[in-house]
Amino acid sequence: MNPQDELDALVRLFPNEQPLFEQAEHVSSASLPDPYKSLLAHNHHMTVTMEEYHKSAVDVRVLDQRLDENVYSRAILLLKTGTEEVVQFGIVRFNFDYVTQAVKEEILAGKIPLGRVLINHNVLRHVDLGAVLRITAGPGLAKVMKIEPGGITYGRLATIFCNQQPAIDLLEVSAPLL
Repeated sequence: MNPQDELDALVRLFPNEQPLFEQAEHVSSASLPDPYKSLLAHNHHMTVTMEEYHKSAVDVRVLDQRLDENVYSRAILLLKTGTEEVVQFGIVRFNFDYVTQAVKEEILAGKIPLGRVLINHNVLRHVDLGAVLRITAGPGLAKVMKIEPGGITYGRLATIFCNQQPAIDLLEVSAPLL
């Protein structure tokens, strides 16, 4: 699937009266400004990357969720632990067929970021970077991230393979840093 189609499919999971993006364009990893290049252009969990960059553990806040048979989707924020400072917005689509019941239950509880759950349960995983995006915030993203509409930030699309199966599709958008 091309990046725009994947982005549209993830965003459509949670329809919103206010559009998330004014624009989201696929850009090359090489064109990313610092610090976005180190935050987004890699094959690692964003949970760990955000914690290292912000020098703080992160908490997850589930904004919306749905479960369609064994496919779970949610829109989330990652916040610096104990604060209201948003470090990331994300949409996740997770096929639970490739993980244990314990992992499924912990993800559904919505208390721990997804990357941390997979690490804690030692799920054999590989993160495949699909595309990096230059994003102009629409009113929907601006509202949840507490930024101005029209502001520029960057994000990525990725797939996490669990036990060698493509189990998780992700949209991960960094809070503006420049």
